[in-house]
Amino acid sequence: MPVDFTDYRDLFLHDRPMMDVRAPVEFTKGAFPGVTNLPLMNNLERQRVGTCYKLKGQQAAITLGHQLVCGELKAERIRAWADFARAHPEGYLYCFRGGLRSRIVQQWLKDEAGIDYPRVGGGYKAMRAFLLATIDQAVAQCDFVLLGGMTGTGKTEVLTQLRNGLDLEGHAHHRGSSFGKRATGQPSTIDFENRLAVDILKKRDHGIEQFVLEDESRTVGSCALPLPLFQGMQRFPLVWLEDSLEGRVERILRDYVVDLCAEFIEVHGDDGFTLFSERLLESLNNVQKRLGGERHRRMLILMEDALAEQASSGAVDLHRAWIEGLLREYYDPMYAFQREKKGGRIEFSGERAAVLEYLRER
Repeated sequence: MPVDFTDYRDLFLHDRPMMDVRAPVEFTKGAFPGVTNLPLMNNLERQRVGTCYKLKGQQAAITLGHQLVCGELKAERIRAWADFARAHPEGYLYCFRGGLRSRIVQQWLKDEAGIDYPRVGGGYKAMRAFLLATIDQAVAQCDFVLLGGMTGTGKTEVLTQLRNGLDLEGHAHHRGSSFGKRATGQPSTIDFENRLAVDILKKRDHGIEQFVLEDESRTVGSCALPLPLFQGMQRFPLVWLEDSLEGRVERILRDYVVDLCAEFIEVHGDDGFTLFSERLLESLNNVQKRLGGERHRRMLILMEDALAEQASSGAVDLHRAWIEGLLREYYDPMYAFQREKKGGRIEFSGERAAVLEYLRER
């Protein structure tokens, strides 16, 4: 059998194809970018084997596993592994700890398909620890700058134009505010951390030792920032991005109305506009308590009118009213307070061109 591979840095830097043979429930809780889940056991089989292990020990559990995965079911799974191995001869397979499950898959591939396919030593657990250490090391060793600014100034657009930008919202598949949910769901926090770590690893491999990231709260939607990074963000210097109210309204209209509506329609077809409308109204209701009853009622009427007009004619002009109202009466006072509180850390402020130039030369 091939020697177990333990150069985790190489695996992630070069996007090596990997076959994860853990059960689907394990894969859903946390996985690596681009990995394919081809399990040895499905969720129910894994559960039964785990119960047997606790009650009767390892050998009884192994015997049960072989009874559950046998005959045509075993042949079907071997065919799937063999297809992956032939399509990706430079790849690897792994299980949770690089133990029994991956050894069985490796042995069956050898015996039944004549394929010597290498395993990742230490499995998922070791690779996950490596990625978490990658984030911790970056926080300890690198220079970080936060990009702040009022809602709608286009911070993400600036980040994506910087080779050293870390797009937390992109990795979390969420725009970061109460209105930030997309048409499709977010990754798990573990997947978010893994994506971020791989991004950092690749950028550092290209010689980047200073990173720019958006000034976020502890969570981006449902994804929690790694604690060492979030703690660092409480002291990192800050660059403040500015834009006119009109420019911000137009950007929010584009991102949260025009583009988000198109995204819902692309994903959900004929039901897309209805689901988009429900999402927008839900987002407003989520901040009802902080808005207060009277302001919430006003914004709700404006939003409902805008959605009705958009449904009938396709025009989005009426959305500007609730967007501007929310900015003036809710988001701007909150961000103005944050700016004042963090004022001592702000080392530069300006509009997009000036901020981009400053961050590129910093």
